[in-house]
Amino acid sequence: MKILNIGEELRGNAYPGRGILLGRSADGKSAVAAYFIMGRSGNSRNRIFAQTEDGIRTEAFDPSKMVDPSLIIYHPVRLYDGRLIVTNGDQTDTIWEGMKRGEAPEAALRTREFEPDEPNYTPRISGVIERDGAYQLSILKSFEGDPACCKRFFFEYDKPVAGLGHFIHTYQCDGDPLPSFEGEPKTVRIEGDAQALADMLWEYLNPENKVSLYVRYTDLATGACTQIIRNKNQ
Repeated sequence: MKILNIGEELRGNAYPGRGILLGRSADGKSAVAAYFIMGRSGNSRNRIFAQTEDGIRTEAFDPSKMVDPSLIIYHPVRLYDGRLIVTNGDQTDTIWEGMKRGEAPEAALRTREFEPDEPNYTPRISGVIERDGAYQLSILKSFEGDPACCKRFFFEYDKPVAGLGHFIHTYQCDGDPLPSFEGEPKTVRIEGDAQALADMLWEYLNPENKVSLYVRYTDLATGACTQIIRNKNQ
């Protein structure tokens, strides 16, 4: 197993798009989640993360400049009964509603597919952290850019390792059209507390394209959490 440095992964990629990191803190005491968004267009860059009662929501920094909110305004993070949902789109709500009905996250996601943003057909990436710290990641993507076929991949990590996490993002790199992420989520090292992780991720995200970042550490014994939000637009 190759363990990567997530900072180096980000520094070497000008446009990974949107990314999810789930894992376990180095001391083994906390479940770790991070989510970031990037943007190339003015509409995508005109966003912030705002805290909600059960997570966060993307909002327009300047509402007068918002053109089309359909794929960029959503709840990236929501809690349901102690389970943390993190996604890059409105499938957060699909999973949340499914949990209310007693469905597994993968069952809910089988009703969804990649985003309808031709020609990119941006993958939908999703993650869930269970109450005991076990977690899942998934990606729904088109088959080689063919909108007639959706490929769904699910990855489960039932015994997380202290100091390690798994990182998935929407795009391999910048391009036109944007190439979808390929392969399994990347195994990466997690070091330090929530503040240290947020500082490192924010530093290494491309300064021109980064928009917002969310980091959460949840104490597995007490349920207490530390949340950090960074917005380029302040």
